[in-house]
This record gives sequence, C-alpha cells and structure tokens, in this order.
Amino acid sequence: MGQDSTCWGLLRAAAAGDDSSRAEFVVRYAPVVRAYLGVRWRGTKWLGEFDDTVQDVFLECLKEGGLLERARPDRPGGFRAFLYGAVRNVALRVETQGARRLAREPRDSTALQDAPSREGALSRVFDRAWAKALVRQAAERQAELAAQRGVAALRRVELLRLRFHEGIPIREIAQLWGVEAAPLHHEYARARQEFRAALRDVVAASHGGAAPGEIDRECAQLLALLE
Repeated sequence: MGQDSTCWGLLRAAAAGDDSSRAEFVVRYAPVVRAYLGVRWRGTKWLGEFDDTVQDVFLECLKEGGLLERARPDRPGGFRAFLYGAVRNVALRVETQGARRLAREPRDSTALQDAPSREGALSRVFDRAWAKALVRQAAERQAELAAQRGVAALRRVELLRLRFHEGIPIREIAQLWGVEAAPLHHEYARARQEFRAALRDVVAASHGGAAPGEIDRECAQLLALLE
C-alpha cells in the first residue's frame, strides 16, 4: 500500500471503479459506519435495518455519480466530514422513509425523535471509530516503510506492537529478546516517533491542502480520543 492510497488516492481509484480499491474502501471504513449506526439505533427496531443500511451507505458512496465521485479533498474536515455526512444522511433517509410506520408505534417514534438530539454524542462515537481507523492505517503505513528500511525498522514495529497492543513492559520484552532494557527503551522511543510520522502521513492524506499545524493538531486529537 503506497502513501497516496491511505485516503484520496484510494478514493479516486474506488470512484473510478477499481474493484480492489472498492473492496479496500469498504473494509477500511465499514467499522466506522457500523459504530455510528449501532449507537444511533441502539434499543430501537431500526436495528433491523442495520446491515442493509451499512450496505446502502457504501452503495451511495460507490455508485456512478455517487458521493465518492463528488467528494473533494479541500472540504473542511477532510474525508472524515465526508464520511460522517454520508452515514448520517443515509440513516436519516431510512428513518424518514419509515416515519409513517413508526407513527403507529409510539415507542419507536420516540426513540427516533431522540436521535437528532443525541447527534453530538453520536458525532463523538463516530470520531472515536474514525480515530481507530486512522491509527490502523498509520500502523500499516509504518510497517510498509519499515519493510523498505530493513530488519531493525521491522523489529521496532514489533516492539511497538508488543508494548502498545499486548501491554508487555519494555523490561519483559528485553528479557524475551535477550537484550538490555536501556537500548530497547531508546528503540521504543524511536518506534513511537516513526508511528507519529506515519500517522501524520495518513492525516495529511485525508486533509488535502491542510496546514502543517492543522495536521499536528488533528493527530493529537486522534490520539487523545483513544486514551
């Protein structure tokens, strides 16, 4: 996966009809869409529409003349704003189309009326899922670059995985690897720097034309969402 495919390169290829890019687009962003809809419709009969609506979001994005073709990298908020608008609008459409049926079922109708008032909370749910998606992309980007840089860089990727995902202390990793802990701490710091650089690449690719300061702030906000 090249850097440009982290976001807008992938989107342009998907919009142009490339099958592998379309599949990648769905795999990459389906967790974000599902997280938003799952919370929006929790406790309502709208959950019966959940899987079909997830599919509808991607159909709206990928169809000829659809949302993906109209998306622009210079839009405020970058691709995050585009995807959020897409899933929210499709959800609203599903709810509106069923309003007549819901009117005969007061409890469901009330739940539906509550949804817009919860939009701020739903936006935060979306943002957290979005942060997870970009962090995954950054990890892929770091691993890709490490493969080009050699064994030591790949080892730092594994070190970061063991420390961050597995929660293993550096001293225990040092014992597992049969090395001194002090140099491994330095390698861990370097691995974190490489991850931040990869995350910055990913965020920059999703915010066409954003200023460096804006990209740095977005990276910090993404990581804060996952703390």
